[in-house]
Amino acid sequence: MSVQERKQRERADRERLIVATARELAEQQGWDAVTTRLLAERIEYSQPVLYSHFRGKREIIGAVALEGAAEMATALRAATAATDDPRTRVTALARAYLGFAERNPAVYDAIFQLDGGLTFAKQDTPEPLKDAFAALLETLEDVAGNGVHPGLFTELFWASLHGLVTLTRAGRLPPGDAERRVELLADRLPVL
Repeated sequence: MSVQERKQRERADRERLIVATARELAEQQGWDAVTTRLLAERIEYSQPVLYSHFRGKREIIGAVALEGAAEMATALRAATAATDDPRTRVTALARAYLGFAERNPAVYDAIFQLDGGLTFAKQDTPEPLKDAFAALLETLEDVAGNGVHPGLFTELFWASLHGLVTLTRAGRLPPGDAERRVELLADRLPVL
């Protein structure tokens, strides 16, 4: 292995360490606790080293968002792969989405709530974000209904799931009815 290859590997390892540490800290204490100073202390590198990877917290949030979006896409596909029944697939999709948000609140916030410097719904949207949307679309395009644009239908379904996440986390919905909400949402789809 050349010196350059070793340095590239070490740089990639450091970058993964920064992202993993930021994510862990955010999940434990919230994003307000994530500072470049604290991250530098936790990873045992100086702040200039951290800044050689990311220009600041915003880019770190973006890196966590991209990693989280890839994980979400994998989780959604895994949840829907077990069946061909449309209603079961949609219900599994909704459960997987809500479960991901519940297990990873700081990552969910990085993807959908915080400014990570990422573009959404544009040509230059990063691939992990596009893929997370595609993971929703793959299940929902078959149940959108006649004459309904599958992408728009997926956006509406996604917005419903995001609303459930947001309202549940804010304590605005009674927690005992979570499963009934998922079933009601799936039951109202046009083609099932």
